[in-house]
Amino acid sequence: MEAFNYKVNTYIDSWMGPRDPRVRGWLLLDNYIPTLAFTVMYLLIVWMGPKYMKNRQPYSCRALLVPYNLCLTLLSFYMFYELVMSVYQGRYNFFCQNTHSGGEADNRMISVLWWYYFSKLIEFMDTFFFILRKNNHQITFLHVYHHATMLNIWWFVMNWVPCGHSYFGATFNSFIHVLMYSYYGLSAVPAMRPYLWWKKYITQGQLVQFVLTMFQTSCAVVWPCGFPMGWLYFQITYMVTLILLFTNFYIQTYKRHAGSQKTDYSNGSINGHTNGVTSSEKV
Repeated sequence: MEAFNYKVNTYIDSWMGPRDPRVRGWLLLDNYIPTLAFTVMYLLIVWMGPKYMKNRQPYSCRALLVPYNLCLTLLSFYMFYELVMSVYQGRYNFFCQNTHSGGEADNRMISVLWWYYFSKLIEFMDTFFFILRKNNHQITFLHVYHHATMLNIWWFVMNWVPCGHSYFGATFNSFIHVLMYSYYGLSAVPAMRPYLWWKKYITQGQLVQFVLTMFQTSCAVVWPCGFPMGWLYFQITYMVTLILLFTNFYIQTYKRHAGSQKTDYSNGSINGHTNGVTSSEKV
């Protein structure tokens, strides 16, 4: 197994070039195999989980959903705060920021972006709640694609470009996740549901996030500062896929079925996730 790990990492290094030494020895970053294994296990559970639950009663998971969403809300707020303060401390440039130009702020940025990477592993639980609650219709291509790719993309980001121009999408996304997971957590409390009005605007915020991230990434192509061009082109391409998928989801959810769709407090009606609790569920 060690020989296989060595070959995989040697191949990645020969393809990608030298890694950033500032993250050497950090949890899960030295070796790509654990991240890949988590992703494969995630996809296997997505495939086998609904088959396992087919003839079983759904679980409410109500006792887990409130603390789970609360913890992710707090984690997202912490990441958003630390990212904003790192940008301010390092006087980061919106148009282009290299990975070795922010001084001590770069180290602060790297630390919080590791938590951002790790949070993508935690968020696999969104899908597992789907399966346990038998909300299989919401295990969409968008949902699985977004979850499976983000963990892997951020492993590579953390090893090669763990600060600098990588900051913007993570900062905006952390802010959106504060709103999103607080919505899910509150929706698990029946008394709070009449006061939850911002579901639709979360999806709109996500679309704004992708468009602004693509624009900000394009700025570094037009006005380069030494940040690797290959990463910029990849991020622009990835943002295009998310804009297309989320736009299609938004149209399907809020436009075509606006007249007939009932209020749904699950995050499947926001972005292809579900971990809220609907009023009809039972333990």
